[in-house]
Amino acid sequence: MWLFIGKIIVAAILISFVSWLSGKKIALAGFLTALPLTTLLALAFSHLEWGDSKQSVEYAKSILTALPVTLMFFIPFLLAQKFHLSFWSCYVSGVVLLGAGYFLHTYISKVI
Repeated sequence: MWLFIGKIIVAAILISFVSWLSGKKIALAGFLTALPLTTLLALAFSHLEWGDSKQSVEYAKSILTALPVTLMFFIPFLLAQKFHLSFWSCYVSGVVLLGAGYFLHTYISKVI
């Protein structure tokens, strides 16, 4: 139970800090957000919780194949000025693309 609570606290502090930093130093906040911080935390937390190296390696491989697919979320933001899209239309479109990306990731994971 304490591990679960500790994971929540660490993750919440990290997310809160980076979102606060985005109002002060956009470039640094963007860089920190782009780092695989979630991956680093999730892999370590998962391994601490389950202690299975093989499962942790498979988890990391799944993350690696998902990374390029998750970049689909940013496509609407890249096209925002050209198509005069608002933040929320970009955000919702990006989430829809992530949904499609999930099915692509599932397919790729089965093939690899």
